[in-house]
Amino acid sequence: MKHPNPRTIEDVQARVRETAAVIPCGGRTKPALLAPDGAACVDMTGLRDVVDYEPSEFTITVQAGLPLADLARLLGSNGQYLPFDPPLVEAGATIGGTVAAGLSGPGALGGGGLRDFVIGVGYIDGAGRLIRGGGRVVKNAAGFDLPKLMVGSLGRLGVLVEVSLKVFPRPRHDSTVSIECGGLAEAVEMLHRIAGSNLQADALDLEPPGRLFVRLSGNREALPRRMERLVEICGLPAEPMVGAATEAYWKSVCEFAWAPPQCLLVKVPLTAGEIVRLDHALEPVGTPRRYSIAGNVAYLAWPGERGAEEVEQLLQAQDLCGLVLHGEAAGPQLNPRPGLGPRLKNAMDPAGRFAEL
Repeated sequence: MKHPNPRTIEDVQARVRETAAVIPCGGRTKPALLAPDGAACVDMTGLRDVVDYEPSEFTITVQAGLPLADLARLLGSNGQYLPFDPPLVEAGATIGGTVAAGLSGPGALGGGGLRDFVIGVGYIDGAGRLIRGGGRVVKNAAGFDLPKLMVGSLGRLGVLVEVSLKVFPRPRHDSTVSIECGGLAEAVEMLHRIAGSNLQADALDLEPPGRLFVRLSGNREALPRRMERLVEICGLPAEPMVGAATEAYWKSVCEFAWAPPQCLLVKVPLTAGEIVRLDHALEPVGTPRRYSIAGNVAYLAWPGERGAEEVEQLLQAQDLCGLVLHGEAAGPQLNPRPGLGPRLKNAMDPAGRFAEL
């Protein structure tokens, strides 16, 4: 019996067992991750239940097809949230797709990244078995830390069906300012200075050529003094963002509203010290770009007409790798690092049903 649109975990198991090559699909907000030819989509959007949620315990377990927007509303009704600012909420991203893509937003600077919040997973392996890890079961019999392995696995190690997460109380107050630093090198130096201070910024992004956006959150009475301290550290004027403009700005960042619709949207892990060199290489192409999480990740809106091969060559020259989230590419990974070992692949996908990482 075919199960093109699974509604239960048992449906997913049957779908995996009866299909030679599969790839899980959620909200399809990161279509480049669905690139493997010949792989059948396992549509996970029918699995969207809240399995367990006790707000006083600050943990929640949900099925992988639950949209992030629904999850945010549920947590918000209890004054809670996911501090890492998951991207593409409004676009329809699901929690399973977010975990598989390993995507964290600007709030990962102050609150920790996605990997820090995933405490348990349930997934279907290549033999159609339901495997659970995390919580009281820290490792499976093969000795792997399953929750950590599934973050950024791109659906190539198994089909996520459940995710358990830590959640936090939402801060009642936050403030955002923009600081014009005059140029890229000056902005990077200022970024280092702020990130290395005791300010504990909640988010710190760089918009080339030289504008920083800094978000602080916490006690309302303490925020003005912390903002004064930020100005002291920078030695430059800080332009406050007021009212709804603050929420709208960070929402536009998380939704990649700055990226043209026909671009190749590429995530590039890096360090702040690599920003200037990469930016100089990108500038002649006119690539819209952002540097987030205090310079630990770049997002490039590479012109779609130039193709993935050219941006991959550019990244290779910088000794950087990339992950294509949106746009036409032969595969999502550009200049990939060495893959996971055969022991892991064989243990988690004994039937070889999932594409190689």
